[in-house]
Amino acid sequence: MNFDQVKQIVLPETLWQKIIDHCRRKHEGNYLEGESKTGRAYGLLAGTHSQTTLNVKRIFPFKKNVRDQEPYRTYMDNLMQQYAVPSKTPLSGRGWITDPEELKATYDICDYEGLGVFGTYHAHYVGWEHDPMRDTPTLLDTVLAKDSNLFSFIVAMVDVAPPGIKAFYEGLADWEVPIVIE
Repeated sequence: MNFDQVKQIVLPETLWQKIIDHCRRKHEGNYLEGESKTGRAYGLLAGTHSQTTLNVKRIFPFKKNVRDQEPYRTYMDNLMQQYAVPSKTPLSGRGWITDPEELKATYDICDYEGLGVFGTYHAHYVGWEHDPMRDTPTLLDTVLAKDSNLFSFIVAMVDVAPPGIKAFYEGLADWEVPIVIE
C-alpha cells in the first residue's frame, strides 16, 4: 500500500475517544494486567483505503514496551542521544519499542480481517517553550518513521488545550494529511 496519494484520514469518533482514553489512562498510571508500567501510550491504526482516503476501522493500543530490554535499550538510547530534544522527561524514560510478539499478533488480526495498517500513534504530554501544543513530530519521530511507509499519528495531550491528533506521513512535518473525525 502506497500512501502518497492520500488526501484525508477518516477516524470514527468512538475510536478517537478510545485513543484519548488510552493516552490518559497510561499518563495517569492506570495500567491493565500484563501492561508495561510506563506512562507512555503507543498503538496502531488499521482500516481500509481508497485512492485518496484512509478509513480507520480498528485501533490497537499496545501493552508491552520492550524499551528497557536488550538489545532494544541500547538501540533506543543511541537514537535518543543523537536525535531527542531535552525535555522534562529523561531520555531513558522516552521512546517505545513494541514487543515483537504483540506486533505480530496485531498484524495477524489485521490480515485476518482484511485491514491495512496505516500507522502508529503516540502521545506528547509535555509542552515545550518553542512548541507548547506538541502536535507536530519531533526530529526523533521523523527518524523513527523513516522509510516505514506509515503515518505517525501525534496525539497532543498537553494541558494547554483539549486533546488533538494529527497525521504525518513517515513523521515528516511538511507532509501532514488532514484527519476527519466523524
